[in-house]
Amino acid sequence: MKRTTLIIGILALGAVFSSCKKFLDVEPKTNLSEEQLFTSEPGFQQALSGVYGQLASNSLYGDNLSMGFVSALAQNYSPINTQSEVKLQETQNMNYTSTEVIGYTNAIWSAGYSSIAAANKIIINTEKNRSVLNNDSYALLRGEALALRAFLHFDLLRMFGPEYTEGANLKAIPYKKDVNENANPPAVTADVVKFALADLKEAEALLLPADPIVTSDLRTRRNKLNYYGVKALEARIKLYSGDKAGAAAAANVVISSTKYEFVTEAAAGVVSSGLVVRDRLYFNEQIFMIRVRDILPTVQRYFRFRGGVGETLTRTAANFNTLYETVSGGGGTDIRYRFRLEEEAGNKFPSKFWQASTATTPITDKLLDQYVPGIRLAEMYYILAEAASTPAIGVGYLNTVRLNRGLSNLATTITAATLKAEITKEYQKEFYAEGQLFFYYKRIKSTRMQFGPSMAQEQYVLPIPSAELQFNPNYAN
Repeated sequence: MKRTTLIIGILALGAVFSSCKKFLDVEPKTNLSEEQLFTSEPGFQQALSGVYGQLASNSLYGDNLSMGFVSALAQNYSPINTQSEVKLQETQNMNYTSTEVIGYTNAIWSAGYSSIAAANKIIINTEKNRSVLNNDSYALLRGEALALRAFLHFDLLRMFGPEYTEGANLKAIPYKKDVNENANPPAVTADVVKFALADLKEAEALLLPADPIVTSDLRTRRNKLNYYGVKALEARIKLYSGDKAGAAAAANVVISSTKYEFVTEAAAGVVSSGLVVRDRLYFNEQIFMIRVRDILPTVQRYFRFRGGVGETLTRTAANFNTLYETVSGGGGTDIRYRFRLEEEAGNKFPSKFWQASTATTPITDKLLDQYVPGIRLAEMYYILAEAASTPAIGVGYLNTVRLNRGLSNLATTITAATLKAEITKEYQKEFYAEGQLFFYYKRIKSTRMQFGPSMAQEQYVLPIPSAELQFNPNYAN
């Protein structure tokens, strides 16, 4: 008998905590049962590490929700050769009934809810077994798990739910706070946002006094959904729901912390001893990043040439010139254009995730070849620009990013319409091959994506997996 993808994910969770198999990808392996796992702080830590490991899987941010599926939806790549091993042509054509797209959406839905179920296990057991945790451990473990639950639900909403302003009261996705096989009713869009913000509010209260990132330890907390990651996610969600003032307030908390600095041109373009050791990730700008230990095979499969442009995920040189406005907009000085594109076999390809490293380079020290961005500093400035009370104020925030990317200032006499267009250009440049652009187009209800066809609004809503619809009767009501 078939089951929904959600139920499959929850059943997988039970296997995880009894044998720690691939779902959580925890190292070192353990044979602890679930009951044993949550009787000590190391067990809790191991469970939380497993959730981060699942985020790094190809089904989620190690591929589909970063450089792969969602970036292909955003038309970041030209249509590829149908004979290529990289199968994203139907995705780029937005053929949502194709086997290809259905396979990706099923994987995202299943892995997303499996990860949510794992986070819920941690949340539930921090109360059930509170006595085995000291105050700081309780705050960090519970706070991060709550934040991860909000993070995952929000991205599932952005993919499978309606756009907020016209779909706030329409059914979207279930917001799971328990771990069972029951088919939860889908919450309406506004309630998913409300539940996510409530989780973030509790996470903030827990993390503010306990998170080392607030007082000192910045580096080791970037790959955790830390206190500032919670505030950045709050800003992202509030902007999505139209609360510009709330979004700006949350973004300002991140920026005013002075914890994060823009990459320098020297770091972004450095070449040492004949090896390119550039910081293409812009490490110091990362508010939250996801460690993907085995990212190299995916990067090689997607972005290195094997005989021609039709064999890899890229766009033409002319397209990149258009994207970065190298002729009309002064984009030839943009460090994203100068140092994040490489050339091979006479063709350009994106190298954001392609890092060169040796045992003695800063790349290895910072593990820049093992991360994908979750939330970065530039987005906080874009949020402030969009939320500003006047175009003159908004362009000031936008110019901060532009200057740090090697571009000249835009005029402060800019109109609201031009500011909006310039913000869009920045999202297109900044989040190329990173997974955020499709969601931005959806939020602003764009009628056309750059390099793509005209868009109907329903094309921004991916179909919920048929198994979920078939075996969750709540969608039919």
